Amino acid sequence: MKPMKSLFLLLLPFGAAAQGPEVTLKGSLAHTPAVQWVYLSYRIGDEAVKDSVAVENGSWKYKHALSEPVLATVTFKSDTSLFQRGGRGIKSYSLPVFLQPGTIELRTRDSIQGTRVSGSAAHKDFEALENESKAWNSRLEPLYAAYSKAAAARDAAGASAAERQIDSIDALMRESVYGGFLQKRAASPVALYALKQYAGYSIDAEKIEPLFNRLSKATQASASGVAYREQIEIAKKLSIGRVAMDFTMNDTLDHPVALSSLKGRYVLVDFWASWCGPCRRENPNVVKAFNAYKDKNFTVFGVSLDRPGQKDRWLKAIHDDGLTWTHVSDLKFWDNAAAKQYGIRAIPANLLLDPEGKIIARNLSGEDLTKKLAEVIR
Repeated sequence: MKPMKSLFLLLLPFGAAAQGPEVTLKGSLAHTPAVQWVYLSYRIGDEAVKDSVAVENGSWKYKHALSEPVLATVTFKSDTSLFQRGGRGIKSYSLPVFLQPGTIELRTRDSIQGTRVSGSAAHKDFEALENESKAWNSRLEPLYAAYSKAAAARDAAGASAAERQIDSIDALMRESVYGGFLQKRAASPVALYALKQYAGYSIDAEKIEPLFNRLSKATQASASGVAYREQIEIAKKLSIGRVAMDFTMNDTLDHPVALSSLKGRYVLVDFWASWCGPCRRENPNVVKAFNAYKDKNFTVFGVSLDRPGQKDRWLKAIHDDGLTWTHVSDLKFWDNAAAKQYGIRAIPANLLLDPEGKIIARNLSGEDLTKKLAEVIR
């Protein structure tokens, strides 16, 4: 084995491979000799790891400390084509594998796409969830295609209509597939994964915390469990009726601006970025709401997750989209201090605050923002 490891964050649990439980992942590629390397990537809590192992004589083996069950991506790579897709030769193939301590085997027989996983009870549960999701995904695929087509054509109404249908079906799927699984299999090693899928990016703490508390004690105490509990605690602070957490960040002229300085007005705290397509497509709706209510005690506080060294792109997007309100950013991408403070893991995301700084709505999009403002501003 010739590992090549890239640690995105300090991985203390992996400091000594011989300590604690281990996972052994092995496979045979006798019928696909073109594969030269197998790459693995996974996360433990907030820590991410990438590793690789060379294929020798048609076989490969990966052994490492593993403190908890975790969903990994296994990627087979070759300098030549592994299979054809759409008339093109494909040189890599990835599949999800739910790892857990013990020995797991990946068997590749007729083709790399037919690789089968055995030896992991966690993966068996994961496959059951994936299979149950397939029927729902088949309903979502044409809607995603419709959304992409409308977005490419700058058809805001068409994109919004497709997005509403996607959100509706996705909510039904999460309730049926992941909610159903959690009711029956809270002790499963993949229950935390199911809970994350059920909760989505915007955690409803009142709904999710009781489900988290039903997970096994081992899962709750794991690094991933502890990290997710922290996300739930952040979500509690963002509940409707809570006063929004204050923060200060520099505006486009590098002057510090505090969120609390806007108290006395209705404020939409809008997390976005110039590189975020969905954010840019949502901006016309925010502009419409701003123009309709800016003289009625309403404003927007834009928080950008633009990348380091790309202030010019941030400013250009503000100008191009006609965003004539206060904007701040620390230009730290996903390490944006306010985004981390607010547990933002996907954008666009927003919170609507009343004049006292209390949260009265979250993640309003399309016409919903204008409707909410019409409801609260008399």
